[in-house]
Amino acid sequence: MGRHDQLYRLYEEFDAETLRAYQDFVDVFPPVDSRVALEHWQNASEELDERRAEIRRAFPETGETFAELASYATREQAFTALDLLGKHDRGVNVLVLDVDETLRSAGSTDNEIPRETLNLLTEFHEDGIPIVVCTGQTLENVKGFMIQGLGNEMVHSGNLSIVYEAGTGVFTPGHGRHTKQLLYDDLDDDIRGVFDRVRSRILPDAPETVRHGCHLQGNEFNVTLKPNFETGSDRAREIIDEALVYQLDLLGEAVAEALSVDGPFENWSRAYYAAQDPEIRGVLEKQGGQPELQAEAIPDAVTDVFERIDVAYYEADAAEIGSLELNKVVGVEAAFDVLDIEDPFALVMGDSKSDLRVMRWIDEADAGLAAAPEHASRDVLDHVMNTDELVFDRGNAGDPLRMTYALNRLASLE
Repeated sequence: MGRHDQLYRLYEEFDAETLRAYQDFVDVFPPVDSRVALEHWQNASEELDERRAEIRRAFPETGETFAELASYATREQAFTALDLLGKHDRGVNVLVLDVDETLRSAGSTDNEIPRETLNLLTEFHEDGIPIVVCTGQTLENVKGFMIQGLGNEMVHSGNLSIVYEAGTGVFTPGHGRHTKQLLYDDLDDDIRGVFDRVRSRILPDAPETVRHGCHLQGNEFNVTLKPNFETGSDRAREIIDEALVYQLDLLGEAVAEALSVDGPFENWSRAYYAAQDPEIRGVLEKQGGQPELQAEAIPDAVTDVFERIDVAYYEADAAEIGSLELNKVVGVEAAFDVLDIEDPFALVMGDSKSDLRVMRWIDEADAGLAAAPEHASRDVLDHVMNTDELVFDRGNAGDPLRMTYALNRLASLE
C-alpha cells in the first residue's frame, strides 16, 4: 500500500481530531498543584497512549510514525506534507522564523507567542532541528521573551541562534567566541559614519510632533523610529508617515555631509527611495513631500552611497534605516555557519520585505520552503503562492509548523 493510501486509511479509520486534542492537552497542560487537575491530566495521558497504541497495531511497519502524525497534524497538513515530500524529496533540517506578525500577532495573539507554537518549537528542538529566530528587534528584547517562552536551557543549548536587528548581528549561545557576531563591524568607516550622523540627530533635530510621538528603538546599529501609540492604530500610522519623511531628509543630509557635496539633499533621498519602493512613494505623496527631481538627477557619488543603505517603511509600526550589506540573508548565513548547517533545507516563515529576501535566497538554492501569514505584504504572498502556497491564518503559526512536523515524519520513512 502506497503512502497516499496509508494516510487516507489513517485519517479515515481513526479519530485524529480527538487524538490531537488529547496530545495538545497533555503537551501544554500548565503546572498546577491541584490533585484533581493532575488526575485529569493522567487520565488524558493514558487515553492518548491507548489511542496511539491502536494506530501502532494497525500499521505494523509505520505505526509509531503514523501515531505521531495523527497526534500533531490534521489530514490536510499530512497530505500537504506528502505532496511536498514528493516535490522536494527531503525533510526540513532548520527553521528560520520571524517573530512579529508571524509567530505572534498584535491582532490575534495579544502579541504573545501562543503556547501551542512554543510547544511545537520544543518538539523540533527535541528532534535536533536547529532554530534560527530572525527578527528586526533588538537582541535583549528577543532574547528575553525567547527565554521566557522556551526556557533558558533550550535558548542556551547551542542549537538556537538569534539574528537580530534584521541581520546586523547574530547571537548563538554556547559557541564560545562565535556566540555573538557583530556583523556591522565589517562595514567601512564611511557607511558607519553616515549612521552615526543620523543616530545622533534623529530625535534632537526632529520636528516636535515626531520628537514627542516617536521613540528610538534601542538598536546596536540600525536607526529605527517606533510610534508612541498602539501599533497599527491611526495615530501610529500618522506619526510613522511623518517620521519617514523626516528620516529620509536627515539621511540625505548625512550623506551629503559625509561626501562634502552641496545640493538639494532632501530631494536626493526622497527621489532615490521613492523610485525604489512604491510604499515610500505613496507616503511621500500623501504627505505632500514628492521630490522635485528624478532619481537620474542625483549625483553619482550620492547614489553610490544610497545603494548601500536601506530605508524600510512598516505601516503604522516603524520607519527604519539599515545597511543593505547587512540584511536577514547575511545574518541567516552567519547563523547557519556557526550552527554548522552545510546542506540546509529550511522552513522560512515571515511576513515582510526583509523576510522575502531570505525566502528568495532559499528558493534560488532549492534549499527550503516559505510560509507566510495571510496578512503578509503583497510581494511576500506572491512569492509564497508561486512556490509552495503555504499561507496560514493570522496568529496560526502552528499550522505550517505542524505540516513541517508531518513532512519530517514522512521523510523519515523513506
